Amino acid sequence: MNLNTLPALTVLSDKVTIVEVDQVKVVRVIHEKATAGIALHGGHVISFKPQGQQDLIWMSEQAVFDGKAALRGGIPVCWPWFGRVAAPAHGFARNSEWTLLEHRENEHGVIVELGLLPSESTLAIWHHQFQAHLLVEIGDELKVTLDVTNTDDHPWTFSGALHSYLNVGDIEQVQTSGMGNQYIDSLQDGKVCQGGDVLQLTDTIDRVYTQPQTQITVQDPVLNRSIKVENQGHNSAVLWNPWAQGAQGMGDMQDDGYITFLCVESSLHAASIEQGQTLQPGESHQLVTTISA
Repeated sequence: MNLNTLPALTVLSDKVTIVEVDQVKVVRVIHEKATAGIALHGGHVISFKPQGQQDLIWMSEQAVFDGKAALRGGIPVCWPWFGRVAAPAHGFARNSEWTLLEHRENEHGVIVELGLLPSESTLAIWHHQFQAHLLVEIGDELKVTLDVTNTDDHPWTFSGALHSYLNVGDIEQVQTSGMGNQYIDSLQDGKVCQGGDVLQLTDTIDRVYTQPQTQITVQDPVLNRSIKVENQGHNSAVLWNPWAQGAQGMGDMQDDGYITFLCVESSLHAASIEQGQTLQPGESHQLVTTISA
């Protein structure tokens, strides 16, 4: 998808415009440092291309931009829970319409801020008052911050993830390090396992690494680059790739889509919503991922 060729619906500045992909409005950033796209549906980063590089973010060629379905690829915002601990899976934030609150720019890049507030549809799913901001900083690197505040009169618990799909040349040649040695294997019913310092995949993976280093490195010999993922405010890092059999079962992913991405996620993992992070009234929490090459 080439966002740069789409006509602008709204011009916000020389560097920031609103375009439309099917039924989804996208904040398009074209800056000397990088180009990027952020869908208002889901507050979803769908592209980040540093100057002179291929996109660091992978999007499915068959992603559905109908303004209803969650987008396949990019950086889905999984909140106020992560996984299938409640319905819908991964929470409602990735299916909600976010509001563009602010954009700022200088010679170093562009900052786009989106907001999400309770609505009839969110309150029907999750009976709590909240304020969510998504800060997307686009420059030499991409920094995404999910900032959530409890605006209710009682504490609530949550989990979440910034579910980044990284664009790679060939998943079987990629080597990942920094994720730590201990992980919960979702493919073995949550069994706690020990792994090595370097991971090279030959099959599907769905793991919650419970002791990740601050920085995870993805070495990609095919695209001749090293992607660095630095996370904050997390308690784990999720690594996921569905492999051929998984991709074939997804209507919004091409059968060979799994070959060119690896998910490395900044996550607040919890086995249930009740076991998640607790926020008292007025408290906030920031979940952050920074991606660079």
